[in-house]
Amino acid sequence: MTSEPTRGRAAVVVVSTQAAADPSLDRTGPTIAGWLRERAFTVAEPVIVPDGGAITETVTAELLAGARFVVTTGGTGVTPTDRTPEAVAPLIDLELPGITEEIRRRGLAGAGPTALLTRGVAGIAASGALVVTLPGSRGGVADGLAVLDGLFEHVLAQVHGDGHAPRSAS
Repeated sequence: MTSEPTRGRAAVVVVSTQAAADPSLDRTGPTIAGWLRERAFTVAEPVIVPDGGAITETVTAELLAGARFVVTTGGTGVTPTDRTPEAVAPLIDLELPGITEEIRRRGLAGAGPTALLTRGVAGIAASGALVVTLPGSRGGVADGLAVLDGLFEHVLAQVHGDGHAPRSAS
């Protein structure tokens, strides 16, 4: 018997022109949504927005709907339409650059120098939600989720006045 989610609402925003035209091409949104569900968040299906599209508006809508955790995937490269960090940054009140630095470091070890081209932002929105932009590649998402797995509980506990979350016995 599984217990009902208790961590609150989370959201996934996929930024991809290809997936916006054909949602079956989205390979990262379902992975992130599944990861969040496994950690007891209530998560709707990922919202897909084309590169350079209504990213700010979509993330804002998720925050206004009460999401405690918003993860975007895609739009963090250097093409002319890769503007997810610029769209999300104004929504962040407290930056957490160490998260994106570690994601990039792990990508460098696995994917090589092209991981250094990924740009991202992470931080806390005015609502207290954790907001993180991940790369659109499956490897970048895997790296990002591995980083987040080790700290999201701690971040959310601190933001919501619970002090330091206990460390798991691993």
